[in-house]
Amino acid sequence: MGIDISFNGKVAEITIDVPPVNAITLANYAEIGEAFDAADSWQGINCVLFTGAGARAFCAGLDLEEFLAATVEEDPARARIVRRCFKSIRDCALPTIAVVNGPALGAGTVLASVCDIRLASETAKFGMPEINVGRCGGASHMGRHLPQGMLRKMFFTGEPIDAAEAYRFGFVQEVLAPEALMEAARTLAAKIAEKSPLGLRLGKQALNQIEFLPVDEGYQIEQQFSTILMKTEDAREATAAVVEKRKPVWKGR
Repeated sequence: MGIDISFNGKVAEITIDVPPVNAITLANYAEIGEAFDAADSWQGINCVLFTGAGARAFCAGLDLEEFLAATVEEDPARARIVRRCFKSIRDCALPTIAVVNGPALGAGTVLASVCDIRLASETAKFGMPEINVGRCGGASHMGRHLPQGMLRKMFFTGEPIDAAEAYRFGFVQEVLAPEALMEAARTLAAKIAEKSPLGLRLGKQALNQIEFLPVDEGYQIEQQFSTILMKTEDAREATAAVVEKRKPVWKGR
């Protein structure tokens, strides 16, 4: 139990397995960060699925017992580990898909938010209940996805939104029946993983760099990455495959 990693074809699955509700400890944060840092070194892996074990639990946030046992003096060091975990997911070299099969609260919502794509079960919920335990946090990440009024309502009340509302705001890209969620996520991940490995990695890097830039500056960076990609064998193979109406054979160079 803890953080499980498995491989299915060109897709890696990272699973939070901390019964009963996947409330994570500081050690779990470190494990998650290390897994995403290692993702680019996994041979032949082009996409990462991130989910929670069990039929109805993505991540219920931090482990409250560990939080209560911590001293104020320890908090800055603990906070750095948590921030590093979120950054490792966002900076992962591969496309990442959060598969939210149940409540994602506090840290759980942030873990989903720093992935590239989010698929959710109809039973999923997203919330920032930190105010209920005398804390605050997560708004910086969630502010990238939600309107300010909704963000502040969630922040001040501690009340979650359901998957349908998260979809309406664009935070979730697809809402599915619980029994269909993992199959749909694996199908999407496999489709992504069949693309050019170089294209996926350079594309991810470009998307991360342009996210907060003005349009003109962002497009200039995209053109620079496109120029790099055009010089590769894989780019030429991609063009040839389209013309010849066949699947491309990637060389990774």
